[in-house]
Amino acid sequence: MTARCTLDLALVRTVAQMHDALARDLALPAHYGRNRDALWDSLTTDLKGPVEIVLRHADRAAPALAPYIALLREAAARRKDLRIRAE
Repeated sequence: MTARCTLDLALVRTVAQMHDALARDLALPAHYGRNRDALWDSLTTDLKGPVEIVLRHADRAAPALAPYIALLREAAARRKDLRIRAE
């Protein structure tokens, strides 16, 4: 079964909202620290695959989310079972 998270970047406007959605939808571990390093660790070591993260309205993403979107894509480049899809 594939874990899925859909981030509507027209609605998810803050880093906190992004962390909330990822933690909830991907069932990240209780020790998830809600920062970039913790997200990287969770995506590359804690999270069981396969995983799909859908980025809706990526062209409307708030500038503060850009480093996190880049991190998601970098993690996907390192894991064969993590897919990032833009809509």
